[in-house]
Amino acid sequence: MMIKAVVTGHTRGLGAAVAAELVARGIPVLGVARGHAEIGEGMEQAVVDLGDAAALAAWLQGHALRSFLAGCDTALLVNNAGVVGPVGPLAGQDPVAALRAAVINVAAPLALSSAFVQAVPQAERRILHVSSGAARSAYPGWSVYCATKAALDQHARAIALDADPRVLACSLAPGVIDTDMQAEIRATPDERFPLRQRFVDLKEGGVLVAPGDCAVALVDYLLGKRFGQEPVDDLRG
Repeated sequence: MMIKAVVTGHTRGLGAAVAAELVARGIPVLGVARGHAEIGEGMEQAVVDLGDAAALAAWLQGHALRSFLAGCDTALLVNNAGVVGPVGPLAGQDPVAALRAAVINVAAPLALSSAFVQAVPQAERRILHVSSGAARSAYPGWSVYCATKAALDQHARAIALDADPRVLACSLAPGVIDTDMQAEIRATPDERFPLRQRFVDLKEGGVLVAPGDCAVALVDYLLGKRFGQEPVDDLRG
């Protein structure tokens, strides 16, 4: 059985770890991001700015996605790319940054999911949105991040209601991972993110999960028999 995977935001953090884990298991990967990563054989890469809706639309209208997925029995899509900013109350948010975040965090995953499903109609297709606890609990200063992650949860729920047995989706919260995003959160001034100290304590307490360890569990989940049974789930159980 031929399995192929598409991973967004594969150049660093969890995305890089997931792409590397898939390749290590013999699964060809197409990475989609603004830059390239050194992952090795089994990895193809497309340079697309997922925050540029016009650029993404132009890429999706081409043949790259369909060509990569051709011939597979099972296709995987990991919508991992995301941004946490702009952080802060509305009065301090950059509207253009909020617009870009909405494109990266919501519009890009939704458009990619549609194109992905249509690219290989004969295959089983599995869509994994990398969600967050912020999708399910509101945080001060994170109105954009909370709203955009919640949108992915609802997208997966609605896909499940479509009841296509060959299209499975899950919006999965992976836990708190030791990535650049966490460093960005810890560097945010308290007045913009009042809960900053909580994330500092997680780092100092050794609670953060290494990206590679999370990637192993995430790929196990993605390939497992229970995938799609819960449209919204948490990797921590």
